[in-house]
Amino acid sequence: MSEGSAAPAASKRARPLSPHLQIYRWQITMSMSILHRITGVGLSFGALLLVVWLVAAATSAEAYDTVQGLLGSPVGIILLMGWSWAMMYHLCTGIRHLIWDMGKGLSIPGVYASGYAALAVSTILTAVIWFVAWSKLS
Repeated sequence: MSEGSAAPAASKRARPLSPHLQIYRWQITMSMSILHRITGVGLSFGALLLVVWLVAAATSAEAYDTVQGLLGSPVGIILLMGWSWAMMYHLCTGIRHLIWDMGKGLSIPGVYASGYAALAVSTILTAVIWFVAWSKLS
């Protein structure tokens, strides 16, 4: 091409844009996928908290009492409840994915039903865990 010639017409065509989040309608499948990833990260932090608790128990009575006091505070109990819910939610959505891997429940109604079921079952399991824990402590 000579110096003064124009660029080919093909390069001036509008290129397709990738879809953006604003054009998608928010759906339970999107929410559950994002929440599954968030709970996975939360479980990692919870595992670190478990390690801190175990190290404190192995170190000294004072260290154990300190960590136990933090975990027994209202904020600590809320964190532990959130961690246990994250564990149950991650478990339920993991089972959901295993069922999908077998080729079952892949229809739109099935996907929505399993999503709501995972939310409900994880919440019920967490409530049962904490009910049993409180009844044993009381």
